[in-house]
Amino acid sequence: MNDAVQIRDLVKTFGGGRSLFGRKASEVRAVRGISLDLQRGETLGIVGESGSGKSTLARMLVGLEAPTAGTMLIDDKPWPELAAAGTRAFGRTIQYVFQDPVASLNPRKTIGDILDVPLRLLCGYDASRRAARKRALIDAVQMPMDTLERYPHEFSGGQAQRIAIARALAAEASILVLDEPVSALDVSVQAQVLLLLQQLRDDLGLSYLFISHDLAVVEAISDRVAVMYLGEVVEMGPAAQLFAAPQHDYTRSLIASAPRLTPDAA
Repeated sequence: MNDAVQIRDLVKTFGGGRSLFGRKASEVRAVRGISLDLQRGETLGIVGESGSGKSTLARMLVGLEAPTAGTMLIDDKPWPELAAAGTRAFGRTIQYVFQDPVASLNPRKTIGDILDVPLRLLCGYDASRRAARKRALIDAVQMPMDTLERYPHEFSGGQAQRIAIARALAAEASILVLDEPVSALDVSVQAQVLLLLQQLRDDLGLSYLFISHDLAVVEAISDRVAVMYLGEVVEMGPAAQLFAAPQHDYTRSLIASAPRLTPDAA
């Protein structure tokens, strides 16, 4: 199979049970029967406003939420099979890169200790192999070797995101879910991190599901783009084609509302 992820008719519903007073609670359908594929070696951008279901989709993919209905194949493995196998199975298959890199790193541990956790718990490496792998990871994300002895608060946002990417790569998963990974960074630093992600994808054969509300970022990094609106995928296609000739009214409104530099503003 050429797909890293295959999703069919996926639904996620919250609520619907009984309230404290015995009344039926309202039901919210965060994801409404979406179907999409992430091809191996591809970056699939997911765009949409807050509340469109992007992050709920991401959380289901990495095992943080269970789907209400539908099917997901992740690296040819059915989602229920991964869930039954536990955290280690998910961690060796698919990893999550969070929006806030500093908050996602334990402030009480050195970077070496943080990277040690997935290498020990997910990969089962001995101390010698862990040490070599940590050096290789830090080198891969273009950080100095003394990074391993330092703490998260000692790094800028861009440096912390490089470290978070290194942690996601530690378990040798081939699929990364990147949830607004550069939105907290300055524009110049965003460009550096995006270039690093593209290089790692090409060098390591990774597949990315890249979630963002920033259309310029999604256009720059994505091979294809899926547009989500109220829990549904309303349009999907090659990035250049979708941005040049959007077909759905919602996609057109998103593109029209995105800030652009005009000659008068320059």
